This record gives sequence, C-alpha cells and structure tokens, in this order.
Amino acid sequence: MKREFRFPFLQAGLYVSAAWMLLIGCDTIEPGAFTAAEKTPFTPSQTAIAEVRETDQVYEAVGTVRPKTETRIEARVTGQVLDVLVSPGDQVAKGALLVSLDSRQMISRMDQAKQLLKTAEASREQAKHALEAARAGFKQARANYNRINNYFESQAATAQDLEGAEATFRQAEAGVKRAEEGLAGADAGILQARAVVKESTISIGYTRILAPEEGVVLKRFVEPGDLALPGKPLVALRTSNALRLEAYIREGLISRVAPGSSLDVDIETLNQRVKATVEEIIPYADPDSRTFLVKAAMAPIEGLYPGMFGKLRVPVGRQRIVTVPWSAVRRVGQLELVHIKVGDSWQTRHVKTGVRLADEVEILSGLDGIETIGWEESNDG
Repeated sequence: MKREFRFPFLQAGLYVSAAWMLLIGCDTIEPGAFTAAEKTPFTPSQTAIAEVRETDQVYEAVGTVRPKTETRIEARVTGQVLDVLVSPGDQVAKGALLVSLDSRQMISRMDQAKQLLKTAEASREQAKHALEAARAGFKQARANYNRINNYFESQAATAQDLEGAEATFRQAEAGVKRAEEGLAGADAGILQARAVVKESTISIGYTRILAPEEGVVLKRFVEPGDLALPGKPLVALRTSNALRLEAYIREGLISRVAPGSSLDVDIETLNQRVKATVEEIIPYADPDSRTFLVKAAMAPIEGLYPGMFGKLRVPVGRQRIVTVPWSAVRRVGQLELVHIKVGDSWQTRHVKTGVRLADEVEILSGLDGIETIGWEESNDG
C-alpha cells in the first residue's frame, strides 16, 4: 500500500515566502503612484488649487559662520605656561591678563645686564679720567716742545734736546688718542649693556599676555605646563560682534556674485533666513574643488555663533514650480500625502516636497499644478 506523507508546516512556509516576495517588489512607492479612494467619506474644511508659479532658482553654497575680526594671540618668547586665566566664552577687557609665562630666566638675564651696565659705567669714568690726564700731559708736552724749539732756533738748545721734546710730545699726542678710543669703547659698552637691559625688560613684559582689545574668548590653545614658543597661538579672541559667512562658490557662478551685492543666508539650526552683504571675494580658485571663497557680512542674530553651518543662496535664474499650502501636506512616517479631488470624491496621493516658501511648500513630484487640494483645519502638517 502506497503511503503519502504531507508536511503542513512546509506548505505554510511556501505561502509565507511567496507573500514576502510580493511585498519585496512593492517596498518603494513613487510619488503620485499611490492613489487610493478614501475608505471613509472625506470632507475637507479647507480647499485650494495647486498653483504653478515662477520663482528664483538658487545655488546654495555651503559655508561656515566666522567672526569678522578674529585675533590669534601668539607667544613672542619661549617660556613655560604658568597659568591660563580665561576660558572660551569669557568676556575680556582691553589689557586684561590672559596667559602668564615663566619669567625667571629673563629676570636673571636682566639682573646680569644691569650689573654689566654698572661695570660699563665705571669703566667709562676711568676712561674719562684717563683722557683728562692724557690731555693734560699732551698740553704740557706741547708747551715744552714749543719752548725747546724756540731755544733751538736761537741756538740756546741742542738738536738732541729738540728731538727729546718732540718724542715726548708725540707720545703724549698718541696717549690722548688712546684715551679717546678707550672712552669711546666705554660708551659703546654702556650702550650695549643698556640695550640688553631694555631687551630683557621687554622680554619680561612678553611673559604677561594681555588682551589687545575688548572681546570674547573663542578658544584657548595651551594649558598650564605647556611650552610656549614664538609664533605658537595661545588664545583666540573675537574682538567685535560682527559675523560673516565664508562660503565656497563654484567657478561657473562666480560672475553672479559681486562685492556689495545682497544675498540670503539660511541658518538651518536657527531656522532663519537673513540678509548678507558680500564684502570680499578671494581672487583665487581652489584647484581641487574649482571654487572661490566668498565672505558675506551678516547682522548679529540671537543664538548665532562662529563655527555654525549656513548656506549662501546665489540666484542663478527663474524656474516654474508647483506649490500647495504647507498645512495641506499630511505626513505619515516618511510618506508625504495630500488629498486631491477626483470627480465627486477625494483620493490620497503621495507627493514629494521641496523648499518651504512661507505658508506654502514646493511640490517636486506628484502634482501637475491643476489639482484641487483639501485638508482638515486641525491638520498642522
């Protein structure tokens, strides 16, 4: 007798697999493709007709908000950081102490320079007295030489006497020159010592890093114990409240931007659009991105800080778009739906929205611009 074995669970699995395959083929709904009649009668409290309008077509250049005047305070001498007295966000006055460096070596050098200055001043006094003595000896030797020369002309002195007087005179003259050179050397030593004292004093002053202007601390680059080096930034300050957006615009559109022109800037974090004035265009294109750097000044906004993200809107022409009221679009998860009137009934259609324009929104696909749209007044989108 032939027996037949059946596996109910296997058949059920095949049915589930077949159903799953059908669902996989329908996981994406294109805008406008999903159209179904309402299961229950839909009576809108608000209606409008989708509108076709012309609007500016813009290119959104991604940029970063930066302070118009940002000062990076750098070290001018080498020294260990003893203390950093400010933190980001602190308001500082002009002349306020920001960072202090170790100045012990510089103080020691200044003390040595002062001691050398005292030695040089004492040497100058000695050289001065030596010059006075040399000049006195020279005066006496010259008078003696002149007297012997007169005696020699009257044959009251011998040629040997005249030669001795002349030799003494010439030695005294040379002694005066040596004394003058010694005094000049002492003066040079004093000037050099004073320069070292002045340099040491200035270097000690550089160990106290002061705020050049009133401003807000943006960033601190060092901590106590770090080694400060000439040219190494210590603190960054924003010395005014003025901000600007620095954005990169592709080279094909740079002719549409000119210094002094007014453009819109979108600050998505604050959900605000503000006006900006183009102040500067760097006349050099980045060879990698083929873009130009544009700097546009903005008015201060509450909650706007350097480093935030923004988009500079550059008009590139006009375009026709379809718009509907913002509140007419119903959102279910990632789907965007609107009710459209078809004959005497209402149907739901899937759409894809674009840029919001005040109380309206751009419809990228799903509508032709002639449909009647309905929605409930309680629907806030």
